[in-house]
Amino acid sequence: MHIAPYDNRNRPIVDIDNPTVPLNYFNIVKLSRGQAFDYQVPGFETCIVPATGTVDVDVEGVPFANLGNRGTDVWDGEPEGVYVPSGAKVTMVCVSDTAEVFVAGAKYDKVLDPFDVREHDLVQYGSDDTKTHRKIKHILGQKQHDKVGRLLVSELFTVGAGGWSGFPSHKHDTDRLPLETRHDETYNFRFKPNHGSGLQMLQREDGKPGDAYHIVDGSTICLDNGYHPCCVLPGYEMYYFTILGGLSQRPLVQFFQPSHADQIETIPGIKDMIAKFK
Repeated sequence: MHIAPYDNRNRPIVDIDNPTVPLNYFNIVKLSRGQAFDYQVPGFETCIVPATGTVDVDVEGVPFANLGNRGTDVWDGEPEGVYVPSGAKVTMVCVSDTAEVFVAGAKYDKVLDPFDVREHDLVQYGSDDTKTHRKIKHILGQKQHDKVGRLLVSELFTVGAGGWSGFPSHKHDTDRLPLETRHDETYNFRFKPNHGSGLQMLQREDGKPGDAYHIVDGSTICLDNGYHPCCVLPGYEMYYFTILGGLSQRPLVQFFQPSHADQIETIPGIKDMIAKFK
């Protein structure tokens, strides 16, 4: 479930047919100025999102120049992305001194059209009082509903220092509409300052003890089933890059843990947050 940070040498951290999250794909590509990276993922649509730096992207001959405007970390600028159709051949070339690029993917067979996203859709919810204050920056979100198959991509930021995210606890591991959809989920975490850390909880069943993972800067978490809130230590900010891949549809339907579901009514803005994962 927890993949500790390591030098993946531009090879997928979550490859196709991953046993935990078979609907997801995730790679981190690190480049220096002038370096190029090619990839092609059969059966998966993907999204290229620079965490830092700037790249030129070519998708089957369709160019997208100067993608990414961030400096030293994910807090330094706003997200941008390029949607890559299933199985398409891609080349990215670093045009800044360095670049760190996330490649998110979801299993999907149909071939759609590539496009870029230069303005994200922002949702802010929670409160300092409830320790749940955060911002969600959707890259492939509701606005791209008719242009994407099964993939949802967003960035989540805690607001202030410390607090909880993903609460009230929820899951999305079973297709049983209208109550819930099956969406595999993968996270990559960053902390500010980067020696900060946090905790990823995973409770398989309501009312029974679950598991906890110590997450650090660069940690990847793969979520197959269960309720999964996370938190950051007091005094630190937390970011996580989020990949959701749906089994039968793109809109996410979360099932909130019965023990905590009543808090949907007490956390400001959470219903708007729920509605944006479409």
